[in-house]
Amino acid sequence: MGIYLNPKNENFAGTLKADVYVDKTMMLEVLNSYIDKENKYICVSRPRRFGKTIAQNMIAAYYSKGCDSSALFKGLKISTAEGYADKLNKYNVIKIDLNSEYQNTLKKEKMLTRLTSEIREEMREQYPGINFESDDSLAQCLLHIHSKTGETFIIIIDEYDVLVREQVPPPLFNEYLGFLNGLFKSDTVRPAISLAYLTGILPIVRDKIQSKLNNFREYTILDARELAPFVGFLPEEVEELCKEWNMDFEECRRWYDGYTQHGYEIYNPESVVQSMTDHKYSNYWGKTSSYRVINDRVEANFKGTKDAVIRMLAGENVSVNVLQYLNTMDSFSTLDDALTYLIHIGYLAYDEEDESCRIPNLEISREWAMAIATMNDYETTDNIIKASKELLSETLKKNEAAVAAALNESHIHVTSNRSYNNEDALASAIYLAYIYALNWYYIFKEVTAGRGFADVVFVPFKQDIPALIIELKHNKCAESAIDQIRGKQYFEPLKNYKGGLLFVGVNYDEKEKTHECRIEEFTL
Repeated sequence: MGIYLNPKNENFAGTLKADVYVDKTMMLEVLNSYIDKENKYICVSRPRRFGKTIAQNMIAAYYSKGCDSSALFKGLKISTAEGYADKLNKYNVIKIDLNSEYQNTLKKEKMLTRLTSEIREEMREQYPGINFESDDSLAQCLLHIHSKTGETFIIIIDEYDVLVREQVPPPLFNEYLGFLNGLFKSDTVRPAISLAYLTGILPIVRDKIQSKLNNFREYTILDARELAPFVGFLPEEVEELCKEWNMDFEECRRWYDGYTQHGYEIYNPESVVQSMTDHKYSNYWGKTSSYRVINDRVEANFKGTKDAVIRMLAGENVSVNVLQYLNTMDSFSTLDDALTYLIHIGYLAYDEEDESCRIPNLEISREWAMAIATMNDYETTDNIIKASKELLSETLKKNEAAVAAALNESHIHVTSNRSYNNEDALASAIYLAYIYALNWYYIFKEVTAGRGFADVVFVPFKQDIPALIIELKHNKCAESAIDQIRGKQYFEPLKNYKGGLLFVGVNYDEKEKTHECRIEEFTL
């Protein structure tokens, strides 16, 4: 049993021994339905920290002839599935971590030559009766084995896109294209492969690799179809973990939820696991990734970029066309390209139904805040974010003048390409100005309440601070906003809430381009 050919199951065994494990083994039932079928070539892309490596270790442990994994899978969900035993440890598996190969190879230009040579040597050891030539490609080695024995292979390549992301020199990249072409485009080699499972961060690169992998079925963070339940943790899985670890489920949702797939809510799995074992909620994303990725894309300053960023910081969705991005690292030509890339790497979430993107949760919003703080063009926006803490404090103190002044500043910078007097821009100004409140409140927009809609409702999850109901008026007066809150009973949704409550009425004077604020305390 080798490093690459028919590996053992130690990696998956280690996963099962971890303090936190969520059973995703039913993914194997889906993969079993692909084996030796027309759609046996699949490519799964999703962001870092979303369990790609754990999944491919599980897949290798299940299929590999190099181990007996019956004890590992006993009691897991897949063990009850029809046909489970028929495929357990019945296949030759070739497992390659391309990122590890690239990072750990000193002579990177020789990476694929060395990798092929090492796999070929392992084949010689496991098939001593077959003659392998020293210049045989990996595809030719598969053909030798299949023609002599009838045996087939499952090929697993983790981080298949690393050479795209690293933007390697053309000679190595062209050699890689030949490597992929030999394995996956030849009708001669096809019968020797029962399943190919490629994972990466980026979908298949459309202007460089697509021709070599156009027979692959893609599952992406934009559309994972039947694999959607396995992209990340589901709400019921996270809720069970929170009960087990005595953690607050709603707080976990606020920090790590926000991604969606085919009706599923998706949580960032690694952050959830770390929060359980550390017994606290924190920004774990920033410990393994860099917000400079945001800077690099936003600082390109495509048309509409600043407006889109401010709107997302203010809690809004931004329309995005995800179809034109070529999935490369050097072909960004529009804002849509930049936003689509940020979706693929997890810094934005995609809503398929309305074709829009947004900042998914508190963990990622803090990454955006750090990125904005380092960009010169966003100095004013950063100042607004920093001033938001003081604004919330002044609101809780009922300092009406300070609140009005802060909204004046926020409104100027949230409008960008939209009309300054647009009511939508006024609402965005409110959301942006109160962005710090996300650390203390659940914020609900246009909430059905009493006999109408409340513009914004702030429900605290921190103790000893009041709830807020904010009503916006245009060319009227702040007092009328307070009257509307009172008259339409906008506080009715808070009838089970036991703490204090502030009514905040805001009026925007279109002629003077100023805000007026009235704050009234109400006792439920």
